[in-house]
Amino acid sequence: MEKIGLFYGSDTGCTEAVAEMIKDQIGEDIIEIYDVYDVDADDFNKYDKWIIGLSTWHDGQLVSAWDDYFEDFKELNFEGKTIAFFGLGDQYGYSNYFIDGVGILGVEALERGAKLIGYWPTDGYEHDESKAEVEGGKFMGLAIDEDNQDELTEERVTKWVEQIKGEFGI
Repeated sequence: MEKIGLFYGSDTGCTEAVAEMIKDQIGEDIIEIYDVYDVDADDFNKYDKWIIGLSTWHDGQLVSAWDDYFEDFKELNFEGKTIAFFGLGDQYGYSNYFIDGVGILGVEALERGAKLIGYWPTDGYEHDESKAEVEGGKFMGLAIDEDNQDELTEERVTKWVEQIKGEFGI
């Protein structure tokens, strides 16, 4: 079976914990996990299927690791890549920027030829705006709010993992 590269950036450990949850649910034999602080283009190039995770900081900023890697990210080869995003944010404290990081990276990936999967409904969230929101009441990926809805994280991850397994064809 073709492996999937899971790439995450986590300053507080929350995104890393969700990445580990995803890896455990899909299977260690399928997922190879990377902290973006320690990657280069060769790590991405090993895979045609990527899962990318990040949180959004403050007023819509990329978390440190992704902010540092952003220019390199834009130079990756996205042709033929299938990507699923997940993002963490605070829908109340930063309701105008909820999971903006997913939107920032997602737009870059789409503009460079990637196929995005794992779109997630906006129902059940109380935010005002998000760069990750697209037409049809969807986010470009799974939205997690560990600050206000941590009791829903495991259920959301489980549903999303089942969804992307089908979309990845695994």
